[in-house]
Amino acid sequence: QVQLTESGGGLVQAGDSLRLSCAASRRTVGSYAMGWFRQTPGNEREFVAAIRWNDGSAYYADSVKGRFTISRDNAKNTVYLQMTNLKPEDTATYYCARTIYISSIDPTEYGYWGQGTLVIVSS
Repeated sequence: QVQLTESGGGLVQAGDSLRLSCAASRRTVGSYAMGWFRQTPGNEREFVAAIRWNDGSAYYADSVKGRFTISRDNAKNTVYLQMTNLKPEDTATYYCARTIYISSIDPTEYGYWGQGTLVIVSS
């Protein structure tokens, strides 16, 4: 069992930056990926970005490409989401998750989830 804990959300203005963190309770072996998703009330969970833990390969949703950067710190078992040039439409609860697949944008393929951290971007 792996527990994921997000932090770093908050209220910012459009154009600001914010960094989210997701700490895993323990290190695991094997190939897997960590992802960030976001969700607003009444909507489905939306893929944002993911990173393959072994080699650091990252991929992004088109809506955040060029503005968000996902990274990992192996020693800290932590994945980050650096968000820049934030827009009001980025407002959502952000979740980190882990999948056994090395690349997936499908939330149903992620088996472990954090509790979420709220990001509000005012215009």
